[in-house]
Amino acid sequence: MKYLNKLILITITLLFNSAWSQITIDEKDNLIKDEEKKTELVAKNVANQRVKVDGIAAVVGDYLILESDIAKAQEDRKAEGFSAEENSKCFILKTIMQSKMFAHHAIQDSLEIQEEMVRSRTEQQLQYMVAQAGDMKRILEFYNKDTEEELRRELFKINLETVRAQEMQGSIVDELEVTPAEVRQFYDDIPKDEKPFFGTQVEVAQIVIKPEVSEEQTQKTIDFLNKIRQDVLDGSRFSSRAVLYSDDRGTRSKGGYIEVSRDAPLVKEFKDVAFSLEQGEVSKPFETMFGWHILTVEKIRGQFVDVRHILKFPEITKDDIQRARKEIDTLRQRLVDGELSFDEAAREFSDEEETKESGGQLVNDVTLDKRFDLSKMDPDLYNKIINLKEGEISPIYTEYNRSQQPFFKILTITKRLEEHNADFNEDYARISDLALRQKEIKEIQNWQKIKIKDTYIKISSDYRSCEFTKDWLK
Repeated sequence: MKYLNKLILITITLLFNSAWSQITIDEKDNLIKDEEKKTELVAKNVANQRVKVDGIAAVVGDYLILESDIAKAQEDRKAEGFSAEENSKCFILKTIMQSKMFAHHAIQDSLEIQEEMVRSRTEQQLQYMVAQAGDMKRILEFYNKDTEEELRRELFKINLETVRAQEMQGSIVDELEVTPAEVRQFYDDIPKDEKPFFGTQVEVAQIVIKPEVSEEQTQKTIDFLNKIRQDVLDGSRFSSRAVLYSDDRGTRSKGGYIEVSRDAPLVKEFKDVAFSLEQGEVSKPFETMFGWHILTVEKIRGQFVDVRHILKFPEITKDDIQRARKEIDTLRQRLVDGELSFDEAAREFSDEEETKESGGQLVNDVTLDKRFDLSKMDPDLYNKIINLKEGEISPIYTEYNRSQQPFFKILTITKRLEEHNADFNEDYARISDLALRQKEIKEIQNWQKIKIKDTYIKISSDYRSCEFTKDWLK
């Protein structure tokens, strides 16, 4: 497997998306090539950001890479069981520099980024972390953040850079294809005793049914918020009402305070209201994906507004929950009886917008395709599907959203590929993927060689002995 291991190692190096802190140099400095001026601006920017600089390992375009970034990466990789080579400072610095290179040129090339998608990914991460940790307080303590909003901002910045790097990589290789002859040549070039062994993989789909909030409960929530709004207009303090009544645990203790900017990782509806109000004005109740809100603008500061908000979740009654349970019970039975396909049912009945249009098909967050390697699958999902046969319908599972409201889920395996030694005919698609990946790697390497020549790059003398630096230093 040495051949495949080498290919995978190179792929990890090239496609790894960093999740370390960053400091961005002023974009006006893009064309400055004088090293002393560059260093001076970098130092000034660091001071402005009030970041304690423990050492600058490298600069790539508009990004700094700190020694602490590398140290943090080493801690994370050690916990995840990476090899000594993959956890070396040289390997990590190279990986981060490549990611920064992609992100930098995504900005230079003005690649369009769907920020709503980034916000959605951030919210999914927060929900997953809360589900794993039990509550937001523990997560904030672990990441040394004071508020949920502060953590959300940090995750959004990380995810935005990651998506920029992904989009840049995608733009480089989008047009690449491999011919059958290229796939055959790739397969034949692998030594016989190193042909790939494919572990069991599955493709999974799900249907989610959420209890529907009644119009009566929705109106009760709106009426309650209108009463609070009137109290505030009559002289009550908005912040005290937020502490007493808001369902947003992340901001409740701070009186509902949030700093809002145009690019803040907040849903569009919330920002639209925040920027539509005058200072001191209190909004009428409005709805977002999280529930119903009212907010007031405390201060307008150029591109920023300081707001306080109160969030309320309409109550889901036992009757609402029972109706949803009955709906998914009936739906599951129809699937078992063969009255309709899982794909049809997901498209028509599922309440999960992210997956319903694809027939409920889940996407692997790591590979961004439909297949999940059983050995690398999330334990919770693994336990739900491990005993399912292809096409079999799972039992009904009850799960909870971030507001601890229940919803119901059923899953199925749409395709199962058992472990086996690679066969050219049987595994043509998977071998073709490997051949295409190799071709993409070569294309990215060529792109990198070209871009290094016209990108500002500085590497600390402490890392000049790293083997990769000879390719990066001009």
